[in-house]
Amino acid sequence: MENRTLIERLARHLAAAHPDDWSSRIEDAASILAMLKEPDAAMRAAGDTDIWSAMIDAALRERWAIAQATTDPAAADPVDSGGSDEEGEIRLTSDAVGHDRADWVHLHHGQEKTI
Repeated sequence: MENRTLIERLARHLAAAHPDDWSSRIEDAASILAMLKEPDAAMRAAGDTDIWSAMIDAALRERWAIAQATTDPAAADPVDSGGSDEEGEIRLTSDAVGHDRADWVHLHHGQEKTI
C-alpha cells in the first residue's frame, strides 16, 4: 500500500468490501489503534512500552491529516471534529492526543466498583 500511514492502511483494510469508502472507516481504525495503545504482557516483555506508546500516539495523530485531506472543505464543520474515544463516549479534538498515558484514561464517577 505504497507509503500510506498506518491508520489509512487500517481504514482501507476495514473497508475492503467497499474500497472507495475507506475514509468512512478512519474512526474505526483509530478505535483499534487506541485499544492497542496499552500493550499486553507479551508485548511488554518484548520491548519498550514508552516507545510503543509514542508510536501509537503518532499513528493516532495522523487521522486528522487524513480527515482533512478526504473532507470537502465547503462541507467541513468549523469545529475540530477529531472523533471520540474508543468507547464513543468522550469527544476528542486534534490536540487531545499527547504523550501522557492518562490522555486515554477516562474515569466515570459512580461506575467504578470498589472491592
